[in-house]
Amino acid sequence: MRTRPIIASALAFGLIAAACASDSSNSADAPTASELPTTESAPPAADPTDSELTTDQPVEPFTTITLVTYDSFPQADTSINAALDAFTEQTSIGVELLVAGDTGTMLSKAALTVGNPEGDVMWGIDNTFLSRALNDGIFEQGVLFDPENVPAEFLALVPNGEALPVDFGDVCVNYDIGYFVENELDLPTSLQDLAAPAYRDLLVVQNPATSSPGLAFLLASIDEFGAEGWQAYWQQLKDNGVQVVDGWTDAYYGSFTWAGGGDRPLVVSYGSSPPAEVIFADPARDDAPTGVIESTCFRQIEFAGVLAGTDQPDEAAALVRFLGSEQFQAELALNLFVYPANSAVALPQEFDDFAVVPETSRTLDPDLIDENRSDWIDEWSTLVLG
Repeated sequence: MRTRPIIASALAFGLIAAACASDSSNSADAPTASELPTTESAPPAADPTDSELTTDQPVEPFTTITLVTYDSFPQADTSINAALDAFTEQTSIGVELLVAGDTGTMLSKAALTVGNPEGDVMWGIDNTFLSRALNDGIFEQGVLFDPENVPAEFLALVPNGEALPVDFGDVCVNYDIGYFVENELDLPTSLQDLAAPAYRDLLVVQNPATSSPGLAFLLASIDEFGAEGWQAYWQQLKDNGVQVVDGWTDAYYGSFTWAGGGDRPLVVSYGSSPPAEVIFADPARDDAPTGVIESTCFRQIEFAGVLAGTDQPDEAAALVRFLGSEQFQAELALNLFVYPANSAVALPQEFDDFAVVPETSRTLDPDLIDENRSDWIDEWSTLVLG
């Protein structure tokens, strides 16, 4: 999704994946916790906190499975990769990573290979693509996961247990605190405020056809103004000088006043961006230089599941359960700058102090998104870029 070339490579990696993995060509239609239903005969799922992880069936030692993921998932030398190594030590199941591009591309490849998948487990399908994934049948049915400590509203999106919610985050408008203080300018507090004359030429957004956060911001506007009203809102933003760039990096590290030295103090980014600015600040600081406009936030939820047709369904199911375990989930915040779906996992202090998790984030039904995504993006492109 993005890179962070200025503060530190680690931050680049984390914020890149916070938007669920797709700044470069989100290409919406391109070849681009409650209980889960279980069967009475199925054995109990392994306790992810046990010292050894077990599977539903005996596992042959030294078998290897493939985890398919998006291109911003950590490839090596992070605590996430160390956790996967620990899984192998516990189970004798090796894990190889297969990077399949951004989320849209990853899903399109999976849809073309249903029943004969390139890998065994997929990480990173989010709620803006979930319905397509379920309708295309990319996930194995009837797999027993362990949804303990996962919010019921997340599990409601997969009522048949096709996949396990693994993380969430919010795409929100961020602001440069210093800019507004120095210019004695009141902060906008709503989406509608962003179209006011006081904020002319101050907002930069991403193209929803090429960026995950760009798509999330478009969906936030549709949630606010409705399927018949968002067009007028975007016309107002256009008339008010909104700047559109291809991806998060161009926006945050190009146009944004705080991080990029640009001239736009309002940028579409993440609720986790402020703690990232503190964690990776050089020199160190104990306050966040950026803030979040909570009313603009759109919730993104990511899932992991067993790919239909895998030759190793038991080993794959064991890996998915591990991805939802406290051991693995504890590594998400500081590596991907997302929140663990497992609510029992403690967050870094900087997240508690500076991150924003709105009590009621914006969302749209995944089926509604799937039915309209392509048309909405085409209409947006004609209106805003035409």
